Amino acid sequence: MTPIEDHPLRFALANELHARPFPISDAPCTVAYLAIKQPGIAAARDRALDRAHLIDLLDRHGALHPQPDATHYAGRIGRHWLKWESHTEFVTYTAFAQGVSDRAFNPADFEVFPPDWLHAAPGQRVTSALLRVVHRPPEDEIREALAEWFVPESLAVAHVLDRAAVAAGDFRIDPAGHMRFAVFVAPETGERRIGRVIQRLCEIETYKAMSMLGFARVKDLAPQLGQLDARLTELMVEMTDGKHQAEELLPQLLSTSAELETMAARSEFRFGATGAYEAIVAQRIQSLREERFGGRQTFADFMLRRYEPAMRTVKSAEQRLKRLSDRAIRAGDLLRTRVDVERSAQNQALLESMDRRADLALRLQHTVEGLSVVAISYYAVSLVGYLLYPLTEFGVSKGMLTALVTLPVVAGVWWSIRRIRRRLE
Repeated sequence: MTPIEDHPLRFALANELHARPFPISDAPCTVAYLAIKQPGIAAARDRALDRAHLIDLLDRHGALHPQPDATHYAGRIGRHWLKWESHTEFVTYTAFAQGVSDRAFNPADFEVFPPDWLHAAPGQRVTSALLRVVHRPPEDEIREALAEWFVPESLAVAHVLDRAAVAAGDFRIDPAGHMRFAVFVAPETGERRIGRVIQRLCEIETYKAMSMLGFARVKDLAPQLGQLDARLTELMVEMTDGKHQAEELLPQLLSTSAELETMAARSEFRFGATGAYEAIVAQRIQSLREERFGGRQTFADFMLRRYEPAMRTVKSAEQRLKRLSDRAIRAGDLLRTRVDVERSAQNQALLESMDRRADLALRLQHTVEGLSVVAISYYAVSLVGYLLYPLTEFGVSKGMLTALVTLPVVAGVWWSIRRIRRRLE
């Protein structure tokens, strides 16, 4: 029997669920993380440039190349294990090295990415981070390390994954230009669970940074939105005061509507991406299953106080832009209604004028008709008189003949004209 035919995308879609496994790492280890985004509309970028940049790094270590259309890669480069992923708007590099430096968060740990290679990147750095993963010491030593490594005012720290580890970070850029995260793992924590903690921290930082691009866009749009709001309100006032003609207001309204639609079109993708990234940040934090450590704020607390207000600002700006567009549409509808009413009034006046002209024409026609009867009758009486001249030999005078035929001729002419007019009607 012929086996059943598979859908052409069956294997590709099934394998996609397993294409980005969590990294496997043991403690102690150092993680260098980098996210790069091409400027402009990165979702439509040339991804071949990203792969070429990855291959350049691999060639420096004689490592194997990824497949031509690969969106992820994992392999060893020197003493590091590299994980590369291509996302919708950015690419990420995560390099794992066994052991930790004597100096916590040593900038030399980031030298796995050479300076000249970073300079040749086909994009800009969205974020970079150093993660220090060590075995969990007593809590007093953890507190001392946190006080030394991080800014206390913005420090977020919590037990994660059912106390499998303590994760900490202050979401500040250190003098070397990197974010810092510390992970203190329990002795019984497996390498896969450690890998999940590392990846979730990197994803929280990356998607937080990407979603903040929406906040930057809103800050740029805010002055223009305020101007358009005031202009649209002024147009609505001018429409209702009755002092301005629709022909004067229509070009201004069209210009305002066009600006709003242009802003909405240019911001639609960024607003949508910001909402998606915000949801990922919330999901990744929830998946950490945090428990408070020493009364300190958790990652969820930090995001609620610092991150959520920015995201609410983005949502508010998105809604405001939509409301302004709706107001412009309603204003256009009102202006069109006003124009239609004015045109209807003009058409009604024109029809009334035409009715008056038709009535005058009818009266004039009747007047002309009466004059025509008189004129035609005059000539008809003359012709009939000439026709009856021979009767004068029988003693009938010419005047008598004219008098006798005038009334019948006039009646006949009047009847003939009336008949002709009825046929025409």
